[in-house]
Amino acid sequence: MDVKTCRRCKRLFNYIAGPMICPVCREEIEQQFQVVKKYIDDNRNCDINDVAEACEVDPQQIRQWIREDRLQFSEDSMVGLNCEMCGATIRSGRYCDNCRNKLTNNLNRAFGIDPTKKTDSFGGDQKKGSAKMRFLEQ
Repeated sequence: MDVKTCRRCKRLFNYIAGPMICPVCREEIEQQFQVVKKYIDDNRNCDINDVAEACEVDPQQIRQWIREDRLQFSEDSMVGLNCEMCGATIRSGRYCDNCRNKLTNNLNRAFGIDPTKKTDSFGGDQKKGSAKMRFLEQ
C-alpha cells in the first residue's frame, strides 16, 4: 500500500497511479472540467481568462486541460498555444502535427520499426491471407 499526501488538500490517500491527488479532489477537478467544457460550448469565442473568471477555475488548470487534449480552441478563435518544439500556434496538445510526425518517425527509427512496412496489431508482418485465429492452450 502506497500512502501519499494529496498535493491539493494535503489529505492522506492510497496512491495508485496518475497525479498525486486524492480521489475527492480528482472528482472536484472533473466536475470543474465539465462546467468549463459546457461554458466553452455555449461561448465559442471566449479566451482562457474569460472562462477562468466565469467558471472560477485557475487559468493554469485550463491550460493543462488544453495541453492534455481535453479542451480545444475553436477554429475561429484568436487564442492558441505554442508548440513546445517549434513555437507554431496550435489549438490543443503539446506539439503541432509536423513536430508530432517528426517525433513519431524518430521513435520508430530508434526502435527499428520501418513505418512503410505494414504490421498487424500484434507486431507481425501483415501478408495477404495470413490472418489466422490463434488459440491459447489450457
